[in-house]
Amino acid sequence: MAAGLRAVRRWGLVATAPGLAFTRSAFVVKKVNNVQPNWLGVGLAFGTSAALWALLIKQHNEDVMEYERRKQERGHKCTGCS
Repeated sequence: MAAGLRAVRRWGLVATAPGLAFTRSAFVVKKVNNVQPNWLGVGLAFGTSAALWALLIKQHNEDVMEYERRKQERGHKCTGCS
């Protein structure tokens, strides 16, 4: 088995990426600049978070009001209404 692998390497039958050192990456890495933060990104992140929390709290309050209304409806046992 080992002799077969040596023969493959010697004859150049192993598939390798040609010129791997000369290829370019699809992504460009920049040095992080902590002196100038991306204020637009920060504002969008915090704004989105605040908007989602406001929506969540509003929806919760509406659900609580609906629960209280239905609870009162169930408790109403007046014979004059029906």
